[in-house]
Amino acid sequence: MARATDIHRRTFKAGSRTYFNATRFFPPAVRDDVFLLYGFVRTADNFVDRVPQDREGYLRFVESFRDAAAGTPANDPIIDGFVSLADRKGFPTTWVEAFIQSMSMDLDKRVHATLSETLEYVHGSAEVIGLYMARILDLPIEADFAAERLGRAMQFINFIRDIDEDVQLGRTYLPISETHFSTLAEAETRTDPDEFIRFIGKQLERYEQWLREAERGYRFIPHRYRTAIRTAGDMYNWTAKRIRRDPFVVYRMKVTPTKRRIVARGVANTMRFWS
Repeated sequence: MARATDIHRRTFKAGSRTYFNATRFFPPAVRDDVFLLYGFVRTADNFVDRVPQDREGYLRFVESFRDAAAGTPANDPIIDGFVSLADRKGFPTTWVEAFIQSMSMDLDKRVHATLSETLEYVHGSAEVIGLYMARILDLPIEADFAAERLGRAMQFINFIRDIDEDVQLGRTYLPISETHFSTLAEAETRTDPDEFIRFIGKQLERYEQWLREAERGYRFIPHRYRTAIRTAGDMYNWTAKRIRRDPFVVYRMKVTPTKRRIVARGVANTMRFWS
């Protein structure tokens, strides 16, 4: 059985402060599997987000993964660790292909104009991550819908939080056809602040609806796992509330909770679920 290495931990930590620190509240064996998962998905994401983009590196990564999945080890702990995890936990091939499809979109697709286009991307980039997590935690199939919704909700907060960063990369993930802006660059959204606030408010309402649907599935999560999941969800809620108070904050800073806030919430949730 593959075990997570320092490279998995460093890759995960560099890509997600919130979820990396929330993951510390999982039991060690589960934490190890989460590191294997996020080591893989963050590495793929890093290829397409690099400036300049490493298209050839990404395509080689995908080819090496497919060879490893077919039985030829990549001799790469990131790829081989994920393949081992996928085999052990029974990840369907369709989930992995959906993830690859979404990452491949980032090579060429710059604007997701409609909600359906956005959600097509979100399925592979986030909903299947929720499904992977459900399998890692050995949750029943009945939990899959909630797992997908949690991934979707968290991805939408990332889209809102990272508007300025994505503009610099020439990307628009939020459904821009729902506003008269042609881009979400600050220079343009400042020309009609009320419209920007309305647009962001609509996206936050979607997040809140999807989160409510996700939270109905918490009953499927054993107490020993719930602290980590709930803590990550609470921190995304914190980010959403901060942005709702002042949507233009996304142009001034990347709204993320501190490590201290995440750990404090995790301790509070531990006491809550085990009291």
